[in-house]
Amino acid sequence: MSEVLRLAIQSKGRLSEDSIQIIKECGIKMNNGVSKLTSSSYNFPIELLFLRDDDIPDYVADGVADIGIVGENVAVEKGKNIDYIKKLGFSKCRLSLAVPKSVEYKSSKYFDGKKIATSYPKILSDYLNSESINAEIHEISGSVEIAPGIGLADGICDIVSSGSTLISNGLKEVEVIFKSEAVMIGYQDISSAKKAILDQLIFRIESVQNGKINKYILLNAPNEAIDEIIKILPGMKSPTVLPLAQEGWSSIHSAIKEDEFWERIEKLKKAGAQGILVVPIEKMIL
Repeated sequence: MSEVLRLAIQSKGRLSEDSIQIIKECGIKMNNGVSKLTSSSYNFPIELLFLRDDDIPDYVADGVADIGIVGENVAVEKGKNIDYIKKLGFSKCRLSLAVPKSVEYKSSKYFDGKKIATSYPKILSDYLNSESINAEIHEISGSVEIAPGIGLADGICDIVSSGSTLISNGLKEVEVIFKSEAVMIGYQDISSAKKAILDQLIFRIESVQNGKINKYILLNAPNEAIDEIIKILPGMKSPTVLPLAQEGWSSIHSAIKEDEFWERIEKLKKAGAQGILVVPIEKMIL
């Protein structure tokens, strides 16, 4: 029987949706079922295990799952013996300290001698130690944001995305102590056969990620402007230059990071570029 890579992902929520989406974008087709705990692919040797996010590091550390996709905050908080394979760039959030709006907050030293409620005692403890802050940590699960209002704590340490939950509970964010995103974690003693499958999966994921952060750009330019435009618009190695039907003009094709495009567009126009088109890239193999 051929080897199958077992990938643990969150059973529900935004991280689950994003994890499934990137698998689909890698061209991997899954057998979908209703209320299933597992799902297998019919065109790639992989099986998905749907678990609670807190359980994923344990399953990977024990080798029940070969790899997992989980929030970095969960992986670090669990502190299991796992390999950190790759950051995935989605499901970004931050772990922050927050206090009641009425508090006059000046620095993290405010928390010296105070009580802090959190579901992330390890990450919080590491931060407090690094800042030489002596605070009492109250570990609770769920609804951390209500702790100051009921007198359980002076502040909280919790995951923040938009900050709307803090505002609705009369709190304000004062310190970001940990930035998180989805990460792929792995079993430390993975077999060589499964490692080969994992390498194929990573190759596909990186191709998808490169496509998302880059755009394909096409433009027309007079031949005398080509050298200057190439300096402004480097490609993966060098831009492609093709002659147009109109004598003395060429079409220049290249790839550019999306966050760099707007910085370069005015320079391209001043150099003589015309008819600039920007096209999404589905996948990009470097």
